[in-house]
Amino acid sequence: MREFIVEADGGSRGNPGPAGYGAVVCDAATGQTLLEAAEYIGVATNNVAEYRGLLAGLRAAHTLDPAATVHVRMDSKLVIEQMSGRWKIKHPSMKPLATEARTVFPPDRVTYEWIPRAENKHADRLANEAMDAAARGEQWSPGDSVAELEAGPIATATAAAGSSAAAAGTPAVVAAGHQDAPGTTTRGWTSAPDLGAPATLVLLRHGETPLTPQKRFSGSGGTDPALSAAGRDQAHRVADALARRGTVQTVLASPLTRTRETAEIVAARLGLDVVVEDGLRETDFGAWEGLTFGEVRDRYPDDLNAWLADPAARPTGGGESFAEVAARIAVTKDELVTAHAGRTVLLVTHVTPIKTLVRLALGAPPESLFRMELSAASLSAVAYYADGNASVRLFNDTSHLR
Repeated sequence: MREFIVEADGGSRGNPGPAGYGAVVCDAATGQTLLEAAEYIGVATNNVAEYRGLLAGLRAAHTLDPAATVHVRMDSKLVIEQMSGRWKIKHPSMKPLATEARTVFPPDRVTYEWIPRAENKHADRLANEAMDAAARGEQWSPGDSVAELEAGPIATATAAAGSSAAAAGTPAVVAAGHQDAPGTTTRGWTSAPDLGAPATLVLLRHGETPLTPQKRFSGSGGTDPALSAAGRDQAHRVADALARRGTVQTVLASPLTRTRETAEIVAARLGLDVVVEDGLRETDFGAWEGLTFGEVRDRYPDDLNAWLADPAARPTGGGESFAEVAARIAVTKDELVTAHAGRTVLLVTHVTPIKTLVRLALGAPPESLFRMELSAASLSAVAYYADGNASVRLFNDTSHLR
């Protein structure tokens, strides 16, 4: 039985905004690229574009051999987990696409694997070329390269069919395998590096707990308080605001009760599931847990002064230093940016992790943590690009609470 590898990707510039997808079918035994598919699909979300890419890739594989087995590789964690049956599909725009994708091949002949965005460049490039051409007002398909000229008889016929389909406004599917000669460019490519869409981390501080208005230290080593009635109301308000924006594709939360409760309220409104990420937990404040700043100053003045002056100093009783938290957050950030490149992810977390992410993005010194105000249920956002640069796009937005 023949085996194919399908790599697919989709993107939206605005989410929702101008969107397109790309898909590639390869021979699993040789690694040879057999078919490419790409299409500009108008205004859509990232997730819809991802599913359209998956569907196009499966259909392209089916045209080659309906009896084959298929291994799908995508950098969309959402699509892979949903198609594998581990996550529920709740969004009405994605359900019919997922249902249709499951009918192309029998489910027992299709397997799914998540891959980093860096390993999905071929499909990503096709999706971006389709969107770039549409932005220029041009017709485009993968056949705008000269791949079909070097293809065999079956592939050439498929390429011709793809050209006809493109003229009719349906997905273009063509044979692949040609590399441009040195010094030439294929239509849709640019000389400047295409960094693609950034990984955008939307940072939500949890809603109020009974300790929040009292301004007490509340970290990961304390009583783990739940949301208060005011905190639950704040969570519903931010959920409505995020639903209106329509950009969040994944929801991750710190393991603490207040963040998980906030995340569940938001995720339910967005039709998503909550994934717990331990790296997003709050600082362990040691013996200071539950105390106000004034109480700590009265009881542990030397320890507090050291903590304020030195990021390596720990709170009394063996808590975490700011340096330790920064190291943990940096590792977590790198993992999330790699896993969610080009996506918008909501992180429901705490004061110190959010301030640390902003500080690291700005390249600011540790003492900047004491110069930031971060309200309960506030939104911040940082975008991370493929070249390693970051852009702080929002900080401590509470407009949804007014």
